Amino acid sequence: QIHLNLLLFHCPAVTFPLDLTKTRLQIQGEAAAQGGGGGGGGGGGGGRPYRGMLRTAVGVVREEGPQALWQGATPAIYRHIVYSGVRMVAYEQLRDSVLGRREDASFPVWKAMLGGMLAGALGQFVASPTDLVKVQMQMEGRRKLEGKPPRVRGVSHAFVKIVSEGGVRALWAGWVPNVQRAALVNLGDLTTYDSVKHFLLRNTTLRDNMLCHGLASTCSGLVAAIMGTPADVIKTRIMNQPTDTSGRGLLYRSSWDCLLQSVRGEGFVSLYKGFVPTWMRMAPWSMTFWLTFEQIRRVTGVSSF
Repeated sequence: QIHLNLLLFHCPAVTFPLDLTKTRLQIQGEAAAQGGGGGGGGGGGGGRPYRGMLRTAVGVVREEGPQALWQGATPAIYRHIVYSGVRMVAYEQLRDSVLGRREDASFPVWKAMLGGMLAGALGQFVASPTDLVKVQMQMEGRRKLEGKPPRVRGVSHAFVKIVSEGGVRALWAGWVPNVQRAALVNLGDLTTYDSVKHFLLRNTTLRDNMLCHGLASTCSGLVAAIMGTPADVIKTRIMNQPTDTSGRGLLYRSSWDCLLQSVRGEGFVSLYKGFVPTWMRMAPWSMTFWLTFEQIRRVTGVSSF
């Protein structure tokens, strides 16, 4: 458990600049914010949005300082600990006890898909408040450059401010697209890893070792990025939008409304804003997590995942 906690701490910390870059890309050029005023906050200097991952990251460093790349890292670590812990335990329980894995360790793909989506949705629902704080903290540097007052001064202040303005329920603002994203990401991550790994073990000469785990995790990271990016864009925009005195969003009525406005105003490609840094973050995260997770299980005498 100690080693797993260290893994959950270091992985998001190392790859966090990619997460912040991804968030800024998802907000830039936001049609609803441009039309209705209020608060996307993803543009570059002079009201022009950054173009592409590298220019976005370089712009953040140049205008806000290198430390800005780690804005929101603390709630991101909290989120990973809660989210990953819940989803892994939930998936194994669903697979082995509820959905019923066969004696030869095979597991129908449709059951793996169902288990992965349910586990991811549950984990993200529990962790959603930390994700909300992370997104708002990631946009603080952009708001400062635009001359807007700061929304939050730190993690504790963010939680207190959100609850004081909208009640405890406000901590789950954007939870619907957040849960949808997590379900799709885990459909890609958990389902793909589990299915590819056992497919390789049953149909090739590969053994249950690091090579097999590496191949399965490579597939899972790519599929997770493809499946989850559209919902991630919607989630980020809903969480970052300005709110009224009762905590209701001023730009979007729902995740469906955000989806429609984004596609109508910016085209379908807007749903994949930030895909490259998302994939670049998920790929090493997925490989590091699965290789380490499998080794921890082996060392502690627990059966292979």
